[in-house]
Amino acid sequence: MGVLAVLRGGDHRLTRRVATWDLPGVRRFLPAVEEAAEHTKLWWAAAVVMAAGGGWRGRKAAAAGIAGMAIAEVLSNGVAKQLVKRPRPPAEWFPDDDVQDRPDSSSFPSGHTAAAVAFTAAVASCWPWAGAVCAVPAALVAVERVHRGAHYPSDVAAGAAIGGAAGAVVRMAPRLLARRWGPA
Repeated sequence: MGVLAVLRGGDHRLTRRVATWDLPGVRRFLPAVEEAAEHTKLWWAAAVVMAAGGGWRGRKAAAAGIAGMAIAEVLSNGVAKQLVKRPRPPAEWFPDDDVQDRPDSSSFPSGHTAAAVAFTAAVASCWPWAGAVCAVPAALVAVERVHRGAHYPSDVAAGAAIGGAAGAVVRMAPRLLARRWGPA
């Protein structure tokens, strides 16, 4: 058995395990996380709160978060999903009827996770405390995407990697721009 087959088998087993979590409150709480993360509403709201109440640091963190999220959305939804046409996990693996409301787009990578991690990473580079606060809902978004049947864990991991890279680009951009167009 090849390495890819082993990884795919583990991905499928983990998806099935997460899908059947029936911890108290999980089936009630995670749909609220999904709703908040839909169309990046959660991250826009966080940016507004930071910009309105965080002074110059909050405005800088909000702008960085939005920039990171935009980069991650382009990379995950505009590029990677177009290149990798992976079907969503089979609906019969999930006990909820909500799994029928999944998008028709490629499962790989998780754009929700990419946006969440990018926003969080970019914010953390400007305002570590706010980044730590954002990390909690970002992790919940990642778990929710697998639990509700939208993605395999590997889709979420790829989304997190894209988000981390987007956050790093935002963090490094001012230095790179200053080096390129700064005083000679």
